[in-house]
Amino acid sequence: MNLAIDIYYKENQATCIGVLFEWDDKEPRKVIKAYLKDVAEYVSGQFYKRELPCVMAVVYQVKQYKIDCIIVDGHVQLGEGEKGLGEYVYEAVEKQYPVIGIAKKSYFNNRDYVQEVRRGESESPLYVSAIGTDLEEAALWVKEMHGDFRFPSILKELDRLTRE
Repeated sequence: MNLAIDIYYKENQATCIGVLFEWDDKEPRKVIKAYLKDVAEYVSGQFYKRELPCVMAVVYQVKQYKIDCIIVDGHVQLGEGEKGLGEYVYEAVEKQYPVIGIAKKSYFNNRDYVQEVRRGESESPLYVSAIGTDLEEAALWVKEMHGDFRFPSILKELDRLTRE
């Protein structure tokens, strides 16, 4: 089973949602929620300082499940020697689970670390990155996720759940 995580911020509070699913699922098998207060301010180039505690608040709640992979909204690597959120998550889970980053926008310095995935009829790609698993395989999993449009159904639902 896979765990996808997304966070919604309002001022200094965060709604952290995780969904458990298999790659071809249309809907989550389970939804996990965490709410954090006094979340760190956004600092350019240090996004992980704000996001990592939120991601881990969800991860700590799924220890009883067999997790095959963690999916984050963002990049795994930002460039040569520059960690993205995904790599920080990978280290925080002690390399126990592969981490796949799915980003809507390219990061100027990480072209060697991402694979562009076009889904449906969209001209705009998703930018997939990975650690702890093969990048090409991760991109294929993302490409084959349920949904006819650029963004997979399960991730659209995850985004909706964070805003409830």
